Amino acid sequence: MDTKTVNNINKDLILRERLALERTIMTNNTTLLAFIRTSLYFAVAGLTLNNLLIIKYGVLVEVICWIVSVTIMTIGLRNYFVQKRKIKESEKHIGDYKLEWES
Repeated sequence: MDTKTVNNINKDLILRERLALERTIMTNNTTLLAFIRTSLYFAVAGLTLNNLLIIKYGVLVEVICWIVSVTIMTIGLRNYFVQKRKIKESEKHIGDYKLEWES
């Protein structure tokens, strides 16, 4: 193979890897937003259930909803930063590929 073909193959690999990395970053952001949305649902439920309905253990239901909301938010943030670190670590491997026939 000539040098031009090998360089084109390497550029294609690098471009494909960078695009896959961008998709992964966007997916990580989307997942964080889903966790935030779910957490907010529980927070709003905690705020409104006790005020909207007259139930015997309304305060307990409100506290449980708030605990679930904070737990979901904590898990979501932890997951986001763990995945962000893993993505950053995998980013340094882009472009380090050696083709079999080069070695």
